[in-house]
Amino acid sequence: MQNKLADALKNSELLFDRSHIEAQIRRIAADIDAEYAGGPRPVYLTIMHGGLPFAAQLAMEMATDLEFDYLHATRYRGATTGSGLAWLHRPATPLRGRRVLLADDILDEGHTLKAVKHWCEDEGAADVRIAVLAVKNHDRRVEGIDADHIALEVPDRYVYGYGMDYHEQGRNLPALYALGA
Repeated sequence: MQNKLADALKNSELLFDRSHIEAQIRRIAADIDAEYAGGPRPVYLTIMHGGLPFAAQLAMEMATDLEFDYLHATRYRGATTGSGLAWLHRPATPLRGRRVLLADDILDEGHTLKAVKHWCEDEGAADVRIAVLAVKNHDRRVEGIDADHIALEVPDRYVYGYGMDYHEQGRNLPALYALGA
């Protein structure tokens, strides 16, 4: 199995190294701090698994006090293309009347983020904002979903690293790669 990742890396383009990624995360952290300044403490929901490295780095760069929780909703389940949404864990923190900041790895077509945002709204969240490590450049986004804070833009290719996987491998790579140069 390890050869799959090694083979993928040989056939991939380095998009962004760790220092560039972290600089862009610092940039959006400052924007988010300004947005939440003086307001009530937001609930910070990490979308697992892909959002974990980004969410951790973003939280460490923010001055805003956050209440942490997580959820696990996925369409990929180890594959390179999406299918139906599977909810594997919902947050335990009540969202009614709260400001919510969702942190995820990528906004691609937007099916997962749209479903998660609507779930938060159905749970009574007063405001739901979305921060993503990357947004994919294409015109296939579902209507009604956008990220409020975007660290990076990536090409319309399969991307992995910094939380995103290649067949459940490579999530801990400290850079972003695009398959097939």
